[in-house]
Amino acid sequence: MVKTILKIDGMMCGMCEAHVCDAIRKAVPAARKVTASRSKKEASFLTEEAVDVGRLKAAVNATGYSCLSVESAPCEKKGLFRRK
Repeated sequence: MVKTILKIDGMMCGMCEAHVCDAIRKAVPAARKVTASRSKKEASFLTEEAVDVGRLKAAVNATGYSCLSVESAPCEKKGLFRRK
């Protein structure tokens, strides 16, 4: 799994967060657990593989918000009953 975090400027309310999440889902159909936070000024999601950063930035910028940066890092799946 890969966790991608976007720094986004311009979100002011819950509807702004919803618009950003919708833009991410359209740009990356395989995205899971898509969330956005206006207070943190970021959005995040999980995918199986790395995403096209240019396409993602363009999708967010097209909604009227500014995508300042995109960071991706490997992420371990954590569950209640994982084995050691």
